[in-house]
Amino acid sequence: MLLTFEVIAETLRERIRSGGLKPGDALPTQAVLMAEFGASSLSVQKAMALLKRDGYAISRPGKGAFVTHPDTDSGDGEAGNTPVGGTAGRVEALELALAEALDQLAGLRARVEALEAGGTERGR
Repeated sequence: MLLTFEVIAETLRERIRSGGLKPGDALPTQAVLMAEFGASSLSVQKAMALLKRDGYAISRPGKGAFVTHPDTDSGDGEAGNTPVGGTAGRVEALELALAEALDQLAGLRARVEALEAGGTERGR
């Protein structure tokens, strides 16, 4: 059984493979995907990270996520406004995963500090 984020990612991959979404097309927004799949924002973010990791999508800050060719590599020196995947997509996905992990770590640190400040003895 697939997890929600895997279902979202696979559905979007299929839309890309079938031509329903073409290279350069904007992917649906997080809000649209949350509504379509009844999913949390974290599930949508994980799905997008998978698509980026696999080279199906790339983010453009302030503009959104866009479809790219899953088998392309941006290392050939081509320039332009067309989103590219391959290595660049995988690097971006790793950067996103790192940022998410750092956010989660900061949240956990804040919770621990709050518990310690509250003087609770739980877990000691």
